[in-house]
Amino acid sequence: MKISPKKTSLRGLRIFCVAAKYRNYTLAAEELSVTSSAVSHQVKSLEDELGLELFTRERRTLRLTEQGAHLFRELEPAIAHIDGIIAEAQSKTATSQLRVSVQPFFASECFVPLLEDFTERNPGIEIFVDTSDETAERHPVSADASIRLFRQKPRQLESDALFPLRLIAACSPEFLKRYRKGQEFTPFPILVHTSRPEAWNLWSKATGITLPPATSVVRLDSMIAVARAAERGVGAALVPVPLSDNWFKYGALVPMFDEIAELPETFYLAYPKAKAEIPEVQSLRQWVLDNFQE
Repeated sequence: MKISPKKTSLRGLRIFCVAAKYRNYTLAAEELSVTSSAVSHQVKSLEDELGLELFTRERRTLRLTEQGAHLFRELEPAIAHIDGIIAEAQSKTATSQLRVSVQPFFASECFVPLLEDFTERNPGIEIFVDTSDETAERHPVSADASIRLFRQKPRQLESDALFPLRLIAACSPEFLKRYRKGQEFTPFPILVHTSRPEAWNLWSKATGITLPPATSVVRLDSMIAVARAAERGVGAALVPVPLSDNWFKYGALVPMFDEIAELPETFYLAYPKAKAEIPEVQSLRQWVLDNFQE
């Protein structure tokens, strides 16, 4: 009697390839948007299923065994080919859809205000915009494209640099009157974005401006909340330009100093290589570059 080979899950093989690419469960988990323990469990299950040792574990890294390296060489192009087939099939569905993830402040101040122009140019595209994810340096796996801050060109993704992160110290007009005495400032409260606890120190070093000791610190978990608190006079804030231009244009915020600090992060439009040729992604790319790239 002929025994059929046991079918191996595509998910397990895909997770193995990502882990083999990075030689690190944590980095693989970030790309896959799962936990590192889930990656480890999937790899162990695949090893048990195949009866092979795919990795040797060291302190902080993984090393492919001879069998693991051979499997990775054979699987990686096959997985990429499958992803391409799926992406092509999705691009030919009856309803043309596009899922875009944009960090909240960029979305509210730049992307959404101009979105009507995109829909007018591309009436056949049904666009879904997710603005709930504040995290940087990670492309959500559910998105066709994303706009995110990255410290360097994102790995394993197609991407276009838009403009660097630049911060300016800002406050409400009333706050400025209260704390500025001539050309100097008396101690004042500051607002801190929780994902950037060192931003004020970096800004001070970059601009050469020494600030008085803060009377209090309020920490907020989104840039929208930081800007809104500054508008209400809760404290001084570091806000990104040109994203905050309308806040200054309409007088909700005013600059405390002329100096602007450029941080080592850049806004990128990013998308998976397998989706690079999808017409909807190409239409979005051209529109984003036309409107936001410096």
